[in-house]
Amino acid sequence: MNASTPLPLAGKTALVTGASRGLGAGVAVELARQGARVAITYWSSPDRADAVVREIIEAGGSAVAIRADNSEPDGARQGVRDAAAALGSLDILVNSAGAGWFEPFTDTPDEHIEHTINLNIRGTVYSTHEALKFLPDGGRIVTIGSVTAESIPFPGGSIYGMSKAALVAFTKGLARDLGSRKITANIVQPGPIDTEGNPASGPSGDFLAGLTALGHFATPTDVGALVAWIASDQAHFMTGSTVTLDGGWTA
Repeated sequence: MNASTPLPLAGKTALVTGASRGLGAGVAVELARQGARVAITYWSSPDRADAVVREIIEAGGSAVAIRADNSEPDGARQGVRDAAAALGSLDILVNSAGAGWFEPFTDTPDEHIEHTINLNIRGTVYSTHEALKFLPDGGRIVTIGSVTAESIPFPGGSIYGMSKAALVAFTKGLARDLGSRKITANIVQPGPIDTEGNPASGPSGDFLAGLTALGHFATPTDVGALVAWIASDQAHFMTGSTVTLDGGWTA
């Protein structure tokens, strides 16, 4: 892209929740690279969040980090309000905050069940509900789901997969509810992504890579590039879609 060609997201503002590391950080960096001014939320990793902001700024972009607990309704809502205030507007919401455990369901403690539901489902719902007070007509909502919503070819994924499957129905409902405002809602379902929390070189790396058709992990940048396209004007007719980026996991 030459200097005279506008960046795809130039003039846009974006909030990426849970973006102090891993997949969310990769999405935030890519949105900024394509021209968006970005806010990220974090909860327990201020140094990591500052590092993401610094990376964006040093590359010529604009970013701010906001502390927000997305597992609590008030925290999720306040994070959106603070982001909109810091950015001056909000055009794009990326629901990236999420977590979970892979463990036998019979051994899963209540606190793991509650935290997964609170962060993955409730956090996404409340962030989105609050963001709709700021998003203009034609805004974008992109939620980060998981390939486990469609296929869990190993034991231990019941609760995590359930939480991500719920986001598919939420997204499809949003597309209908928001169609009159031309706000699009889509969900990206990644397969294995090479992050600190799930490294390709880790003890499960070869096994997980072997479940894909391509035989390797993707990177956070791969997910970020897809999210950035969905957030761009080129994807104006795309809504209610579930986009699987899984290397053939579900093939």
